[in-house]
Amino acid sequence: MVRIAIVEDEKIYAEQLTNYLRQYEREQGIQFSITHYQDGEDIVENYGAEFDLILMDVQMQFMDGMTAASKIRALDEEVMIIFITNMSQYAIRGYEVGALDYILKPVSFFALSKKLDRALRHIKRKKKYYLLVPISEGIQKIDITTIYYIESQGHNITYYTKIGIFTTRSTISEMEQVLEKHGFFRCQKGYLVNLQYVEGIRNGSCIVAGKAISLSRPKKNSFLEAMTNYISEVQA
Repeated sequence: MVRIAIVEDEKIYAEQLTNYLRQYEREQGIQFSITHYQDGEDIVENYGAEFDLILMDVQMQFMDGMTAASKIRALDEEVMIIFITNMSQYAIRGYEVGALDYILKPVSFFALSKKLDRALRHIKRKKKYYLLVPISEGIQKIDITTIYYIESQGHNITYYTKIGIFTTRSTISEMEQVLEKHGFFRCQKGYLVNLQYVEGIRNGSCIVAGKAISLSRPKKNSFLEAMTNYISEVQA
């Protein structure tokens, strides 16, 4: 569920944006929770950092979008903001309040869908995903972004993370199925690496958090492709 606020004082534009978001939901198989505000004052009042994305009109009657965004940004550093405006010069000012992007009126579905694609990539990267790993002392909760790599050792796997090293009974294949969609790649039979921490490739090995892990020859091309795709998504 992605939580979106529409801040727009003109009813026709607010309805158009809502219809576009519903169309995007149907086409992409995603679910939005949409809240509408008629003015910058409305969203700023009692703001509780409850949104993932705000579609903000710039010109409104009581509190303009730039002022509202400045107040929101002081309370919430994470929320994505996309400005809706009919004047492109507002884009530069938008970056001053950490806006992700802007869309010119009249808004088309194609233009909005492209901005949503970009915003959702950012939102996905910011969301935290955890593993509950059984260990000898009990259960360890691990944020997957803290995992450098996973090593297979017989019927056990070992997680090498920022917060420590943890061993549990499982298989590398099981973890590959869970983590490949989160930027992990199986560079050889016994290792699953987090592409976030790959520093480079040297002498047939990928360097992950300072450790050289042998790169299987059949996997070299697919590993390079995975790295290229990962970097492209991060920089998008």
